[in-house]
Amino acid sequence: MIVLLPPSETKRAGGDQAPLDLDALSWPVLNPLRAELVAELVTLAADPEASRRALGLSASQDGEIARNAVLRSAPTLPALRRYTGVLYDALDFDSLTGAAAERARARLAVGSALFGLVRAGDPIPAYRLSAGAKLPGGRSLSARWRPVLEPVLAEISGRELVVDLRSGSYAALGRVPDAVQVEVVAERADGTRAVVSHFNKAHKGRLARALATTRAEPDDAAAVATVARRAGMRVERNGNRLTVVVAG
Repeated sequence: MIVLLPPSETKRAGGDQAPLDLDALSWPVLNPLRAELVAELVTLAADPEASRRALGLSASQDGEIARNAVLRSAPTLPALRRYTGVLYDALDFDSLTGAAAERARARLAVGSALFGLVRAGDPIPAYRLSAGAKLPGGRSLSARWRPVLEPVLAEISGRELVVDLRSGSYAALGRVPDAVQVEVVAERADGTRAVVSHFNKAHKGRLARALATTRAEPDDAAAVATVARRAGMRVERNGNRLTVVVAG
């Protein structure tokens, strides 16, 4: 099983590993586009105003542009230590030890606008590039990633179950055939429901932790739902679609 996570806009600074080496990342078939995007971001960083427009940043976020300027020389961290924020706080990868940590490293992967797809331990620098960014050249990131990323995802899903927790813009970078899809809804006291926005990431982080650490080997949506329920989550299933229901 592979649990496919969204990245986060926020990234932990610094690092204790060597600078970026694309050959050290999983799925080397993605390296040509990775190299193109790294080069484009480094070049773009020389023009802060153009960077702000392309990346959707304000002047107060120029530190993000500075990160892009040193993509090739900055120290790296394992991907699951690089990404921060609500989902990653709920996942709490750093608290895992022993066999649970090993299972998490094997099962967790992150969809990335810069790297396409990385495993938990892949060493990456801090960077700024969201799926909705508009780099010079006109083509969207989804149009550039889909032709190279979708064959990789199809190969993965042909071998093992994929649980896709990515948000819409990152899912658009590469669709996964037959993936288990997950949404989070809040149920009010009167029984009506609404899609959860802010806390969506926290609940997906909890689910990711449960799936990453279970001793079971889920091979379909029903088995994923069982793991989630054992972790105390209320889950409904309709085919390959799971709905996590929380109190509204």
